[in-house]
Amino acid sequence: MGAPDAASPLHASLADTVYARVKDDIAEFRLVPGDRFTENEVATRLGVSRTPVRQALFRLEREGFVQVHFRSGWQVQPFDFEKFEHLYDLRVVLETTAAQRLCEAAPDRIDRSRLDALQAFWLVARPERKLDARLVSQRDEEFHATLVAAAGNPELARVHREVTDRIRIVRRLDFTQVERVQSTYDEHSQILRAVLRRRTEQAVMLLRSHIEASKSEVRKLTLHNLYLARQPARG
Repeated sequence: MGAPDAASPLHASLADTVYARVKDDIAEFRLVPGDRFTENEVATRLGVSRTPVRQALFRLEREGFVQVHFRSGWQVQPFDFEKFEHLYDLRVVLETTAAQRLCEAAPDRIDRSRLDALQAFWLVARPERKLDARLVSQRDEEFHATLVAAAGNPELARVHREVTDRIRIVRRLDFTQVERVQSTYDEHSQILRAVLRRRTEQAVMLLRSHIEASKSEVRKLTLHNLYLARQPARG
């Protein structure tokens, strides 16, 4: 039996696997902005041929995560502060719109179960808070995605997911600082209580302030900080 062609289901499945692995490497700082690598290196590390690697990398290129240098391989997209600012501005628009919908929509149009799940994690006494930065970073992303999804507009949620994917790398840097974990709990609990009490202006103001604070913290980080963020913690 001959080898499957590039369009076969096997190649498609392998390309999806490679895509997920490389994207996770970027998100977890195993590959950081500016890092260069080749298709052969990825293929060898993952134990696959170059065809699914190339398919996965071109998909990541279309999404803005990597760029190709045809004579010298691939590079993780260098950090672009201006693009980062634009994406955070878009995030403010999307999330404040969702918060307004949550506060003003008829109760039967809101997915209350999603909000109940958020309360279980964020509305807890201070001694019960989780302090693991990686966990809180993941739950932070889920918090904002859940608020948008609960508003009941699938297209709003879709665009928000795309923005979330694009800023995930820098967003996680916010949680390299211990004090930001506690601040996130404080701010999320305030936002959630305002939404549950259907206080539109307060919810929008708190959410905008929260996102802007996160953007301000991450803006202070340099490329040097990006490299430090992927080093193992010393304890």
